[in-house]
Amino acid sequence: MAGCSHRNTAMTQGEGMQSAGVWALRPVADMSQADFHDWQTLLEARTGVVISEQRRAFLQTNLSARMRELGVTDYASYYRQVTDGPRGAVEWSTLLDRLTVQETRFFRHPPSFEVLTQYLQERLAAGLGKPWELWSVGCSSGEEPYSLAILAAEALQGSELPEHFAVTGTDISQGALSKAREACYSQRRLEQVSDDLRERYFLAQADGRFKVVSSLAARVCCARLNVLELAKAPMSGMDVIFCQNLLIYFRRWRRRDILNRLAESLAPGGLLVVGVGEVAGWQHPELVPVADERVLAFTRKG
Repeated sequence: MAGCSHRNTAMTQGEGMQSAGVWALRPVADMSQADFHDWQTLLEARTGVVISEQRRAFLQTNLSARMRELGVTDYASYYRQVTDGPRGAVEWSTLLDRLTVQETRFFRHPPSFEVLTQYLQERLAAGLGKPWELWSVGCSSGEEPYSLAILAAEALQGSELPEHFAVTGTDISQGALSKAREACYSQRRLEQVSDDLRERYFLAQADGRFKVVSSLAARVCCARLNVLELAKAPMSGMDVIFCQNLLIYFRRWRRRDILNRLAESLAPGGLLVVGVGEVAGWQHPELVPVADERVLAFTRKG
C-alpha cells in the first residue's frame, strides 16, 4: 500500500470527564425511537454499517457505557457531542472502537485459506514477478493479515526470494489497528494454528500470549481505511484480497458496490476471497468464480 503509515488518534477526555465520578452512578435513560433512528442514520452515513432493530440492545449497551464514562445522561446530548466538529471527531473515534472491534482468530475459515495456499503455490510455479501484494479488508485486530503473511511466507520458503511479499491490513477502528500492530495474541486466538507454524512464526510471552516474530510482522502494514472511501484508497494491482465477515453489516446494494471496488483493485490473475453467504448473485465481468463450493472466491481474468 503506497504511503502506508501507522497513524494514531490521541484520545482526550475533555471537560465532560470532570464530573464522571458523580454522574456514573446515575442511570442512563432508555433510548427513544427518535434517538435510535438518529444513531442508526449517523452510523450508516459514516461507516455504511446498518444497525437493525434486532441489534438495538447492542447499540444502547455500548452507547450507555461510554456515556456513563463521560457523565452524559441522554442520547441526544451525546449525539451532539459526537457530531461537534473536530472535538467530536476524537470522541467518534473512541466510540467507533467500542462498536466495531469484533472477536476473530487466525485462519478463521480454513477452506478459504486452503484455496489461498493452492493459489500461491500455482503462482510460485508460474514464476516470481513483482512481489506479491495481499490485502485484508476489515482486518480487525490483525489475525487475518498475519494469517495471510504466514501462508505467503510458507509458499515462498526455500525459494530464492523468501520475503517477496507484503500484506496490508485495513480497518476503520484505531483501537483494532493498535492491537494488530502489537501483534500479540492469546492462546485461544491461535487454536487453528498448527504446532509447527506456531513454533516458526510466534514467540511465547511471559503472560501466556504469543507474539508474531519480527521478521513476519515486518511484512505486514496496518492502516486506517473506511470501506466507504475505497475510491480514494491507494490500493491497486493487488494479488490477493480477503474481505470476510465484513459485508454482512452493509445493505445489499452497498455490498455490491464494495465488491466492485475491490474487483477493480485486483491485478490480472488476482484472487478475491469473500465470506461465504455474505453476498448472493453478485457478478463482475472481469472475475471468474473459483470452482470450490466451500468458499466464495474469484480470480480476475488475465
